[in-house]
Amino acid sequence: MAVKKAWEGFSKGFMEEVQRWGSMKQTGVSLRYMMEFGSRPTPRNLLISSQFLHKELPIRIARRAIELDSLPYGLSHKPAVLKVRDWYLDSFRDLRSFPDIEDNNNELEFTQMIKLIKVRHNNVVPMMALGVQQLKKDLNPKIDYHYLDEIHQFLDRFYMSRIGIRMLIGQHVALHDPSPLPNCVGYIHTKMSPVEVARNASEDARYICLKEYGYAPDVNIYGDPNFTFPYVPTHLHLMVFELVKNSLRAVQERFMDSDKVAPPVRIIVADGVEDVTIKVSDEGGGIPRSGLPRLFTYLYSTAKNPLNEQSETDVETATTMAGYGYGLPISRLYARYFGGDLQIISMEGYGTDAYLHLSRLGDSQEPLP
Repeated sequence: MAVKKAWEGFSKGFMEEVQRWGSMKQTGVSLRYMMEFGSRPTPRNLLISSQFLHKELPIRIARRAIELDSLPYGLSHKPAVLKVRDWYLDSFRDLRSFPDIEDNNNELEFTQMIKLIKVRHNNVVPMMALGVQQLKKDLNPKIDYHYLDEIHQFLDRFYMSRIGIRMLIGQHVALHDPSPLPNCVGYIHTKMSPVEVARNASEDARYICLKEYGYAPDVNIYGDPNFTFPYVPTHLHLMVFELVKNSLRAVQERFMDSDKVAPPVRIIVADGVEDVTIKVSDEGGGIPRSGLPRLFTYLYSTAKNPLNEQSETDVETATTMAGYGYGLPISRLYARYFGGDLQIISMEGYGTDAYLHLSRLGDSQEPLP
């Protein structure tokens, strides 16, 4: 009944339009293209960019809205997922209602609208995580979540698409900044220091750990702080934050009742020809080998489930230490978005090493789910 009721607010013609746009071909872009195009944010280039987004965003958003309505195991019926689906349909309607962009006044109005769309979708990740947790509570506890491939594949596609949509909107909006920071082209920093970003992300992770446990192990960073390369600092911050947060939790929980001083988490930044690699190492006891395949699924977490303690409203605003089980899989998607990857190697009884590979070539196309 929930699905039928949810669709009643949308006309048949509107839903047919969603289906039609969802069947159109997406167009991917590369980090290098975004950087070169955005380096000249003239009124003409901004007009071209907005015309591209006016056509591209409805295609991507329609695809996700359609998929959100046809998920297996009843996931589409969960209240949190229905809310997300309606956000996508509302955004599709806003984009399709906007007239053709013919001049710079149209372009500025369009930019304001997509900025609001981006804000509307701010809480998609925690809300989808809540929907997955709602599903998990209903499933047979004996089910091996690793084998629910359809859900994992959908969520990989869904979150990867979301990264792309937010990158395109955020990049376009940021190009309107009249006083951009030095060496910044929209979201892209042409001379980003991975050591500096890792330091900031580590401080944020330690703050969360301190808040949660009353103590946070040290984080030691090794690498050349003067080394820079073009990348998106917000993406790197998110990935390193998640990895360090996991390591801090593992170390803190292992040594909480010990007389020994908790060993520091170590971050090593290496500059290669193809990749910049960041290794996050801890001595938090490691992960059993049988658990490694589950680290990148969305129905698994080694931490306590915060859903049991939070309402839907709380989930939209909270930053918990852990528990939803999407930090690692989403971090890997962010790495892969621009041609990198994330690998986890663990020694049970000792600790875990996470290898974050970032492509420094910048010419790989967006993966388009």
